Amino acid sequence: MSTIAAPSGIAGTASALRRLYFVRFAFALVWALVMFTMAKEITPVGAVLLVLYPLFDVGAAIYDARVSRDTGSPVLLYVNVAVSLVTAVGLAVACASGIPAVLRVWGAWAVVAGLVQLIVAVPRRKMGGQWPMILSGGISVLAGGSFIVSAGADEPALSSAIGYAVPGAIFFLISALRLGRAAKGE
Repeated sequence: MSTIAAPSGIAGTASALRRLYFVRFAFALVWALVMFTMAKEITPVGAVLLVLYPLFDVGAAIYDARVSRDTGSPVLLYVNVAVSLVTAVGLAVACASGIPAVLRVWGAWAVVAGLVQLIVAVPRRKMGGQWPMILSGGISVLAGGSFIVSAGADEPALSSAIGYAVPGAIFFLISALRLGRAAKGE
């Protein structure tokens, strides 16, 4: 079993987060493009992809917690791990019930994960590259509420929840690019 050594100092943390944000950008964008091809109904592959998204978030939060110890307590990141694991299970169950159930679970997750992202990013402002994460966290909270509301629509659709991944991907890309200076120790 390999372990991830925590980078030293702000520059090391910024460099590790920069790599993570690039990976998160690519994953979210590819995931959204694939999911848009099956947004009209929940297929077995679609259900797997829906569950995979929060599981990817689990891995990202664990990596973040391990590499960012110099920037604050990882407690909220581990809260995010627990919430995302519960969400993955909730989505697996919700997929059997239909799109409204999936939107409710996805929406609740977006609200909680958005709050965590916002609270984690605020103290990291001095590192740089965190304003997009702050904005993304706030938008996630609002979007999550809209997913929950849209679950009660006459014909609820997954497209809005899937589309949620695209701006998130863009925010991760912007943060990764902005972290470049901090990663170089400037």
